[in-house]
Amino acid sequence: MSRRGNGEGTITRRKDGRWEARYTVHGAEGPKRKVLYGKTRGAVAEKLNKALSDRSSGLTFDAVNLTVGEYLHHWLEDSVKSLVDDEKMAHSTFIRYEGIVNNHLKPALGHRKLKDLSRAEVRRLYKEKGKALTSRSVDYIHVTLQKALSQAVRDDLIPRNVASGERPRSSRHQKEPRALSPTQVRALLEVASGERNEAIFIAAIHTGLRKGELLGLKWTDLDLDGGTLSVRRSLKVTDHGLDFGPTKNKASRRSVPLNKSAVAALKAHRLRQNEERLRLGELWEDQDLVFPNRVGKPINPSNLYNRDFEPLLKRAGLEDQRFTFHSLRHTFASALCNKRVYPKVIQSLLGHSSITQTMDTYSHLMGGMGGDAVDGLDEAFG
Repeated sequence: MSRRGNGEGTITRRKDGRWEARYTVHGAEGPKRKVLYGKTRGAVAEKLNKALSDRSSGLTFDAVNLTVGEYLHHWLEDSVKSLVDDEKMAHSTFIRYEGIVNNHLKPALGHRKLKDLSRAEVRRLYKEKGKALTSRSVDYIHVTLQKALSQAVRDDLIPRNVASGERPRSSRHQKEPRALSPTQVRALLEVASGERNEAIFIAAIHTGLRKGELLGLKWTDLDLDGGTLSVRRSLKVTDHGLDFGPTKNKASRRSVPLNKSAVAALKAHRLRQNEERLRLGELWEDQDLVFPNRVGKPINPSNLYNRDFEPLLKRAGLEDQRFTFHSLRHTFASALCNKRVYPKVIQSLLGHSSITQTMDTYSHLMGGMGGDAVDGLDEAFG
C-alpha cells in the first residue's frame, strides 16, 4: 500500500491483481470517496495525479450525478477554451461548438445523466435533427458530441463513447461540394451588377479564394497590371473581435493569377472605393483593404453573407439551392476540373495542404481527365 497525506489518496493492489487509488472530493453534499482503477501501479498513479490536479483546479466531477448539460458546459469552458488560448484552435471554431452545444445538444440531451446516455438516444437525435437541418449541420452536431464524449472517456467519467460509430447517414458517403452552374453564375452576377461589393463575388468565382482570404486582401497584395494577387493573410473572428492572422496552412500563402474579368472588376472597384474614401474624408479609416466596410474597417464575415450574399441569392432566384459563400470557391474549382486542368495545378490555386485533399473533394469531376493521356498507346505498342 502507498499512503499519502490526508485527502491526497492511497494506492493499493486488489486481490484480482489490478491496482486502485482512492481519494476524497469535497462537494456541496460533503466529502465523497472516489476510486480509480488501473492494470499497473504506474497507470493508476498517473490517473490519481491528474484527478488531484483537477480537484485543485475545480475540475472534479461527480460522475454519478453529472448530467450531459453540466458536462458539456465544463468541456467548453475548460477543454475547448484552453485550445483557443494556446492558439491550437480558432476562436470561430469555439463559437461553432458553443452554438451547437447550446442550441442542439443541451436542449435534447442536457437533462440526461452522462453515464446513462445511450447509442439509441444519439441515433434518435441525429434522425430528428435531420428533419429540420441540413446534412452539414447534423454532421457538425455529431462531430461536436463525439469530441466531447471522447474527452469524457479520457477523464474516466464514462466507459465508452456512445457517439463513436453512430455517424449520421449524411456522413457515411462523401458529399459532392455544391457549385453554381454557369447559368446560375450569370444570374448571380447579373443581380450583383452595380452593388458596392460586386467585385468580391466576381473575385471569389474567378480566383477560388476563401472568404477570410478575400476579406484579408490589401491593395499592396494586388498587381493588376501584371494580373496576379498574393494571399498573405486571412481575416479571422477572435475572442477580441476581428483580426488578421495567418492563412489556413502554409500552402495557402500563394500567388493566384487574375483573368481579364477579375482585373476589370477590381479596377472598377478601386475607382469606386477611392470616390467613397474622398467623400467620407476623416471618417474613413484607411487600412488598405480591398474589401472593407463602409468606413474602411474589416467586414464582419457574417455581415457579408447576411447583408450582401443572401439577398443576392434571393434576387437571383437561388435561395432554395442552399448555396453558401464557400460555394463560389467550389464553382471555381469545378470549372477548372471541367476544363481538365491538372489536379496539382488546382491544388496550388486553391491552397490545399495536399493533393489528397484536392482529389478527395473533386475526384468525381476528374473522371475523364486521363482519357487523352492514353489515346495513342494502341498505336505505340501496336
